[in-house]
Amino acid sequence: MDSIEGNSGAGVPPTRGTSSSGTTDIVERLRQKFGGSGGNPPPPPDSTSEEDPDDDQMLRMSFLEHLEELRSRIIRALIGIAVAFALSLTYTNQLWKIIVEPAASALRSLGYPPDLVFTSPMESFTIIWFKLPILCSIFLASPWILYQVWGFVAPGLYRRERKMAAPFILTSAGLFILGGCFAYFIVFRYGLTFLLGIGQGLHVKPMVTITDYFDLFVNVMLGVGLVFELPVLIFFLILLRITTPGFLVRNSRYAVLIIFIIAAIVTPTPDVFNLMLFALPMCGLFYVGIFAGYLLVLRRENRRFPWKWAITIMIPVLIVLAGVLYLAITRYGYHVVPRWPFLTH
Repeated sequence: MDSIEGNSGAGVPPTRGTSSSGTTDIVERLRQKFGGSGGNPPPPPDSTSEEDPDDDQMLRMSFLEHLEELRSRIIRALIGIAVAFALSLTYTNQLWKIIVEPAASALRSLGYPPDLVFTSPMESFTIIWFKLPILCSIFLASPWILYQVWGFVAPGLYRRERKMAAPFILTSAGLFILGGCFAYFIVFRYGLTFLLGIGQGLHVKPMVTITDYFDLFVNVMLGVGLVFELPVLIFFLILLRITTPGFLVRNSRYAVLIIFIIAAIVTPTPDVFNLMLFALPMCGLFYVGIFAGYLLVLRRENRRFPWKWAITIMIPVLIVLAGVLYLAITRYGYHVVPRWPFLTH
């Protein structure tokens, strides 16, 4: 009887009412498979735990939201230009005297009457009361315009990178204004004197219209002002990880070639002197941008720039330059003047 019962129990599967041992076996297998004492499978791994924690600091925007943000920034920039334009209208006469001064100085130095001419009744009104305030408003509103540019770019940056808004605006506006001053006091004056003096002694008398003069003035001022933004452009390319300081240094010979080509296009004269006036500052600004980007890379990698080593090298160089200047003044009769080239014989 016992053998019959044992065989019947082994050959016939247990019914639903007597399956407690089978259920226990299944629970035990699940417990061994998933681990733990509760038999419940562990929660799925958090996919965000391995992501960069700084990603949570970035603002997420859709394509339409980007377009709306761009529209808003453009409108705000135009409002700033309009306010600066209204302010410039109140000082139009004084501004025109400042702008026409390089032409008057160049003509006076060449022995010609320091006056410009106009050939149509509306020409002077269009230049002095419309185009001139627009040019001045662009320079006056440049910090506000750059702030709007930063406001559009900032949502795609980390929070620690968005803290650079103030340095970016001040640096960009300062470089733009510095480029305009460099063009006004150095490049434009010497280039204009060269152009007006070409026909001197050849029975050619200059008669410059205010339209031609102002168009040349705008091209030079805005061109040099934009060129002086080169360090900011390089810094942004490194900030966005599009390029690296090492790559720029290794390919600097191509950059210098491109700089000279751009200088040849922007330079209002075909002579080498004015070409160098454009190209040399651009090359210097190129390396300034690389240095600023290198400092950014060092900060990302929690490293420090060897300032002591750099100062140790710069001090002897400055001492040598000071010695050369001292000898030029004391022995060779040079003296310092408050205009370019600041040292004359």
